[in-house]
Amino acid sequence: MQPGNKRRVYISEVVARDGFQIEPNFIPTEAKVKLINLLSRTGLAKIEVTSFTSPKAIPNLRDAEEVFKRVERVRGVIYSALVPDVKGCERAIGCAVDEINMVMSASESHGRANLRKSPEDSLAQFAEIVKMPKDTHIAFNASISTAFGCPFEGIIPAERIVNIIERCADMGVNGITLCDTTGIADPAQVFELCSEVRALFPRVNFTVHFHNTRGMGLANLLAALEAGIERFDASLGGLGGCPFAPGSSGNICTEDTVHMLDRMGYETGVDLDRLLEIARALPVIVGHEVPGQVMRAGKADRRYPRPE
Repeated sequence: MQPGNKRRVYISEVVARDGFQIEPNFIPTEAKVKLINLLSRTGLAKIEVTSFTSPKAIPNLRDAEEVFKRVERVRGVIYSALVPDVKGCERAIGCAVDEINMVMSASESHGRANLRKSPEDSLAQFAEIVKMPKDTHIAFNASISTAFGCPFEGIIPAERIVNIIERCADMGVNGITLCDTTGIADPAQVFELCSEVRALFPRVNFTVHFHNTRGMGLANLLAALEAGIERFDASLGGLGGCPFAPGSSGNICTEDTVHMLDRMGYETGVDLDRLLEIARALPVIVGHEVPGQVMRAGKADRRYPRPE
């Protein structure tokens, strides 16, 4: 792969939603707000603040409204929220979100386990949601879970993904996120699918969301880059996972991602030193070690005293 030559890429931080939703202990509201406020000043393009889901389904995000309303917004940062249904959309609109991130599964079995909806049910609900906001500044993104494979059904045919994207685009959805929900994807598959959908839908803003469950997260990101993708979800410290999908632990790590892209000559707009400082405090917030590598090893240009 050729160096980036300062090609611009955009990083979306998902730790406060995807990272915290499966933590064994509730992260205090004050800690969430403080973390998001710090992340807002690192140069990240987008922050997924929370999910307006049922507190019974995801008790760790039961403080969604309070968190969103207390966040100090920084100009140029998109503040997004995941919305699983119409009721969640109403709550998100009440908090003046910048982006509503709708979610569905390309897999029938995962969709019913995660959302209690088939793909068709989810698409019908999307059509209702996009009509709701009166404020036209709100953008819509559709996240397609299991886009690269399902833990119950295996690989999802590309034709199904293409059909879902087409129907979302026809509704006026601004962006599509292709999610490797359980870390099934491999670089060859990622390159093929991302190349195909970019060619078919040149006006759609595509994001990819990789889990590092099997150690292929950053390799998959590079394959998506090669296919022309410019937007990437990542989670501080590598936290995250889907509570309704077996074996889905661990998103790609934000600081490791930025470090790699910086080394390769891509322009992320992110202050890596500031990001690493925040990441090193994350184990105290969650009460355990986190998977991130660069926070422990230091950047690749770190130099040590020569041996005597």
